[in-house]
Amino acid sequence: MDTREPVTAHAPSRAERRAVRTHRWRRETVELAAVFLAVATADLVANVVVHGHDGPVLLAVSAVALLATALFHGWWAHRRPHGPPVPDTHAPPGEAAVSGPLDELEDTVLWRVRTTVEDAPGSLARVCAALAAHRVNIVSMQSHPLAAGAVDEFFLRAPAALDRAALTAAVAAAGGTDIWTDRADAHELVDAPTHVLALATRTALDAAELPVALRQLFGRCTIRQYPDRGRSTPAGVDGHTMRLPVPGGDLIELTRPHLPFTPTEFARGQALVELDSLLGPRVPKVEARLARPTGADLTVRRAEPGDKEAALEMHRRCSPDTLRKRYHGPVKDADRYLAHLLDPRHGQTLAVEAADRRIVALAHLMWDDEGAEVALLVEDDWQRQGLGVDLLRRMAALALEAGVATVYAVTHSSNTGLISTMRKLSAPLDYQVEDGTLVITAHLAEAADKLPTPWPTRPRR
Repeated sequence: MDTREPVTAHAPSRAERRAVRTHRWRRETVELAAVFLAVATADLVANVVVHGHDGPVLLAVSAVALLATALFHGWWAHRRPHGPPVPDTHAPPGEAAVSGPLDELEDTVLWRVRTTVEDAPGSLARVCAALAAHRVNIVSMQSHPLAAGAVDEFFLRAPAALDRAALTAAVAAAGGTDIWTDRADAHELVDAPTHVLALATRTALDAAELPVALRQLFGRCTIRQYPDRGRSTPAGVDGHTMRLPVPGGDLIELTRPHLPFTPTEFARGQALVELDSLLGPRVPKVEARLARPTGADLTVRRAEPGDKEAALEMHRRCSPDTLRKRYHGPVKDADRYLAHLLDPRHGQTLAVEAADRRIVALAHLMWDDEGAEVALLVEDDWQRQGLGVDLLRRMAALALEAGVATVYAVTHSSNTGLISTMRKLSAPLDYQVEDGTLVITAHLAEAADKLPTPWPTRPRR
């Protein structure tokens, strides 16, 4: 409901119109008289200069006087302010005046709010009015239509004193149901179409970016891919679960316990999956040189499915102890392992090549929920030369670039080599031991400025 006072317009009276005409006539008379006076003065000066005996002298004296006046005006203008002080702007009627420096103004925070409202005229207006009553500014809003009702998602700037409970209560009082709130930051200030296009660009450049793009599109969620289940499992949205069929026959399942999915989100996710399948397996051509103390010429690059045979040859050159530390036991099916690890849809794999094109080390960065698992395998003859540390730091930088804040490694508690390598990340570490298995988790945010640039040159994003 609009509570503003109506503004009433009225026509001017006869006396007001007569006063306006009189003022206009006087102003035009004065302007005309000024023009005649200026013409007469100019004619007089011209006659004196041309016909008078002292005309040139008078002209020179006038020029000197004008110059002196201009100099004095410039000096005076620099000494004194250029205008009168600006009067204070009065506060609107009924509101207290704001005083003091700007930093004393009210602090604000950003929120993301999602709520379900009735599909009826005025339902959204009631929510907006309730937010305005608490001095909440709506920065952006999206609407997701449902079969019955609609889900409205707001990006809000609210007073810092307004807590989560009060914000939720305000939306509920306006008719909102299934309310979800979460703190936001300025990096989320982007409209949905621009955000989706940016994620589609990342997915088009690198197949490994699809899980990352889905997570950035839908927030905190669990992503699992099931082979050969896309045709037997119905696709769509079922509350907190979304199933996206892959054209090749697989199924991608997303689970988000804190917030149900909407049909609009399903359409966006399906579009990304179809784009990924249409472009096929693709890995960006990036590489970097690794200088070793021994003078060896090594190259690190992104591995791809075509490197499977060279990776199998490296496995055959590794000792059983090296393979046991990498795979936590005997390796019986390296062929199947590598087919999965070299698929860019499951993560990023780095390969280190010697001058003779042999692969001598592999590093895997595999997406897992909100983090990523890292794994290293360095051929025996190339161990203790810093390859593991270089690859681990490079993978940590790639994880941060993809928006992943933690990486973890799973190994035996006796694998002191990997433990030492993880410590060289200069990041806080968490250790969890269970039945001889050690999980080391690194929190990368505090080490971001110490990590290298993954690639000196790379495709534009």
